[in-house]
Amino acid sequence: MKILANDGLDNIAVEELKKLDIEIDLNHYDDELLINKLKEVDIVIIRSATKLTSKILEKTKNTKLKLLIRAGVGLDNIDVEYAKNNGYIVRNTPNSSANSVAEFVIGAIVSLARFIPIANFTCKNKKWNKKQYQGIEIQGKTLGIIGMGNIGKLLAKKADALGMKVVFYDKFVNKCENYAYLSLEDLLRTSDFISIHTPFVRDNFISTNEFNIMKDGCYIVNTSRGDNLDEDALITAIENGKVAGCFMDVLKKEPIENEKLIQNDKIYLSPHLGGATDEAQQKIGMEIVDIVKEFMNI
Repeated sequence: MKILANDGLDNIAVEELKKLDIEIDLNHYDDELLINKLKEVDIVIIRSATKLTSKILEKTKNTKLKLLIRAGVGLDNIDVEYAKNNGYIVRNTPNSSANSVAEFVIGAIVSLARFIPIANFTCKNKKWNKKQYQGIEIQGKTLGIIGMGNIGKLLAKKADALGMKVVFYDKFVNKCENYAYLSLEDLLRTSDFISIHTPFVRDNFISTNEFNIMKDGCYIVNTSRGDNLDEDALITAIENGKVAGCFMDVLKKEPIENEKLIQNDKIYLSPHLGGATDEAQQKIGMEIVDIVKEFMNI
């Protein structure tokens, strides 16, 4: 049995898999080299950096490759329909990083409300911008969660504990504990903070029309998918004062290429850190071990 962990794997999980007499390739491959390597393995493990399109999977048909594992939430970077129709098993780890992402969003909300990242930067550049960075309290503010899955539910509990009013919109769920369900338009219209937690919906899911509906001076956090948020429309919304600030952990192009995002002081950026904690990576790794054991009938 051979596994390609194309985007890396937690060390503990690696050691557990080796106990099962599994050979593991931890190198990263792109393009044709990736296709050639896929033909040599039984299982591939990917994160967000690797895409398993129908074009790639077509070239691995009738090979050893049978199990495709996405180490994380969502399956946007795997052509699931093609894979399942052609005999591949597709799995992911939807629960393991949920708490880490929810905690990260709370940090992002507080950072936006209190200007923490930019204040740190300017203070280290010997600027004492105390008056310019007078912020707001999050207690009593409305948090609108778009997508009430595992992450959204954990975020709601944490925000509620901090005294925020939580409302949500989800295409598939309209009841969740005591949190108020709103249409997307009403959520955008009434929320002081908006956090996006859907898989890829469509390119520029949140764009000019959605920004125009939003409450003046709202804040946005996106830890979902970069393509869900129209970056150019966001810049315009910030420049005209509709949006007070945005924290983006995911981008259309990673690493970042959009200079307008880099230059804007009201936009905070991070390199896909939502699930990047020791605890989350260990949980993801062990969930993958369980998936592999199930596949091997162990």
